Amino acid sequence: MDVKQPRPTGGKIDTWEMVVVHRMFRREFRLMPGLIRTVRPGDTARSEYVADHIAVLTEGLHHHHEGEDELLWPKLLDRVGSLNTELVQRMEAQHEVVASGLSQVDTLLPRWRTTADRSTGNELAAVLSQISIALDEHLTEEENEILPLVSIYITEAEWKALGDRGKASIPKGAKGFVTLGAILEEATPHERTRFLGIIPPPVRLLYKLIGAGIYRRAKARLHG
Repeated sequence: MDVKQPRPTGGKIDTWEMVVVHRMFRREFRLMPGLIRTVRPGDTARSEYVADHIAVLTEGLHHHHEGEDELLWPKLLDRVGSLNTELVQRMEAQHEVVASGLSQVDTLLPRWRTTADRSTGNELAAVLSQISIALDEHLTEEENEILPLVSIYITEAEWKALGDRGKASIPKGAKGFVTLGAILEEATPHERTRFLGIIPPPVRLLYKLIGAGIYRRAKARLHG
């Protein structure tokens, strides 16, 4: 039986922006259960606001994983001849756990949004806690095991296509500024400059003029 040999692209790309985005997902999913549990039963104005925040991020995570499934994994599996089968299976299993949790959120979130029911909120918070644990495990392993392979076996153009798909999934308007602000929240000054540098100039200018303020106010309303 022929053994597929590794086929590096000959370059070495920098996957720094994926780590910055992962940082945002880790933090926000870790905070979600606490946000839900602080909503008073029947306070539907508050549950509506918190649910909007959660919906944007769960949709963002769905698009993030979908982009990897379609644009990253097939190329890696084709090119990395020595890719550990157990690693692939483990990553896929982690992905399935997260996807299953997100499916439960899709069912529970609309119900809690409109009722602020304590029982539904507790169930939703428990599911999001499980997602947070699974997500942290998955992203850590992805950063430690997969991104080093990506840097060798994926081309600059392919990496850019994945990044462009990710940027296209960011909501427009105020929600988009809040998402961008959340991504930049824990970025170092250098990472912040670099990340803003890959954002289209009109959006970058608007973020500096009004978007950063929109994010600060949204964060205060959410956590204050």
